[in-house]
Amino acid sequence: ADPWGIYAGLAGSGPGPLCSMSPRLIRLGKVPASSILASAPSDKNLDAWRESGCRTTHCNLEVLQESTLVFLATKPHILPGVLQEIRPAVGSHHIVVSLVAGVTLQTLQRLLPAGTKVLRLMPNLPCVVQAGAMVFARGSGAGDEEAALLKSLLSSCGLCEEVPESYINIHTGLSGSGVAYVYLFAEALAEGAVKMGMPGSLASRIAAQTLLGAAKMMLESGEHPAKLRGDVCTPGGTTIHALHQLEKGALRATVMNAVEAATNRARDMAKD
Repeated sequence: ADPWGIYAGLAGSGPGPLCSMSPRLIRLGKVPASSILASAPSDKNLDAWRESGCRTTHCNLEVLQESTLVFLATKPHILPGVLQEIRPAVGSHHIVVSLVAGVTLQTLQRLLPAGTKVLRLMPNLPCVVQAGAMVFARGSGAGDEEAALLKSLLSSCGLCEEVPESYINIHTGLSGSGVAYVYLFAEALAEGAVKMGMPGSLASRIAAQTLLGAAKMMLESGEHPAKLRGDVCTPGGTTIHALHQLEKGALRATVMNAVEAATNRARDMAKD
């Protein structure tokens, strides 16, 4: 059996972050395209895999028969049926990685054979450009070897960290949904510049580069964002006047509330 197999159950949806990661893994030589077998109910959801040179099928059990590393990427309400289907084929040699929102490791382990090596992974949209933020947690059957394998495989797609499972919903509120918060802020930055007379296309490019540069400085310097923010401010200068307006608009509290709301929604989905 090929060591790498991907089951991408994407009924009624687009290819998603799992499919967006595969071209990068292939280009880096981490996974040969011929060793990836993707399954989905419709041909539409398999087009992107085929364009990357991967093999495809409509038979989920075929993935289990030919592969040892299996990714599950279904809608939450579809997953129980998929697990029921593949359960008889799951063996001790399989590593099962779930990307399904709201489905806990406890549920996955209950619906799969006892002792199955299960991990839960949560990526975000920038995996498409190899700048993703991913976290994963391991079930009781998965050990250091499985965790190291997953981290090594996905680190080419961005930051990949192992965390306690309780952090996964927080990651959804911080990073999964957080990408949208950043887009909203970028839009507001650019519109402010347009208001002051700059062309929109130029303002959008500069706003994007500003966010990119600020993020890179945070990562490379290791400094707390408050320290970097202070470095930009000069007494009586433009930045401190602008920050005063942001504080009056309660930007910090509003963003914190957004992370809290998204995290709580992710927790509610898990309960459902």
